[in-house]
Amino acid sequence: MNSAVAFVFPGQGSQFVGMGKALCEAHPQLRQVYDEASAVLGYDIAALCFNGPAETLNLTEHTQPALLVSSIAALRALESGAMTPAAVAGHSLGEYTALVAAGGLTFRDAVHIVQKRGRYMAEAVPAGTGSVAALLGLDAETVKLACREAASSGVVQAANFNSPGQVVIAGEKAAVERAIEIAKTKGCKKAVSLPVSVPVHTPLMQRAADRLANDLAAIPWSDLRMPLINNAEARPIVKAGEIQASLVRQLPSSVLWEDSVRAMAAMGVKTFVELGPGTVLSGLIRRIVPEAVTMNVNDPKSLETTRAALGL
Repeated sequence: MNSAVAFVFPGQGSQFVGMGKALCEAHPQLRQVYDEASAVLGYDIAALCFNGPAETLNLTEHTQPALLVSSIAALRALESGAMTPAAVAGHSLGEYTALVAAGGLTFRDAVHIVQKRGRYMAEAVPAGTGSVAALLGLDAETVKLACREAASSGVVQAANFNSPGQVVIAGEKAAVERAIEIAKTKGCKKAVSLPVSVPVHTPLMQRAADRLANDLAAIPWSDLRMPLINNAEARPIVKAGEIQASLVRQLPSSVLWEDSVRAMAAMGVKTFVELGPGTVLSGLIRRIVPEAVTMNVNDPKSLETTRAALGL
């Protein structure tokens, strides 16, 4: 086990049309990952990832398997069997990818479950009633206070504690708008509305979590080969018996990403390898632990650079 390295996996928002295409063309054996997932999903996931259209890729029930498949392809390209990281973590949806990487569930089961997860999330709230926004320049406690003060307008909660000075809030549209107004009076430098209609990681997702629990219970789980630092509490999980409950809690709970990265750093992790589309997590990690080394695998060039740096 390499005690200084962690693997991290992105969540929704990192997807884009064309993701994984260059990597798959350079390493044709990766096509097997997409073919296996397509057989589970009932449609050609490679065509969707590589060619779009964007409006279909951005539908939550398509986005989630697409990101999982693209990230697992990046992991396989790295040939991680040559090394065992000290820990794994994933941002929201990415937690499922991390569990596959750690041996907690099979790839096929993960594809099946995240497709359902996306569908349940989309069905949990009426279309157009949810809103998500990133607040920049406020500490976590001030954001929580703004959400509490806006609660008279509806459900709103800090959904993702991403990095110092970046907290994502989510909930019912009117309540999110009110929380933004209040946050600006408390020193919020900028509020950015995000193109996510599903207010994930709020109590509005409890119905989706309850439905998901039944599906999670039907899957065989295994103890992990290395600890997962979970989203809901930012603590290490290894035992199969803990995984299901953690994933159910994840949906209505805030993603404690900043705390998760600090937990891995406290374990001795100095290098974080982001596997999958984009470099969103790498940017967040550098803001949380400035001395951390970040690498990524999302195309042939980044794969080559990362393999060389890791001595693979």
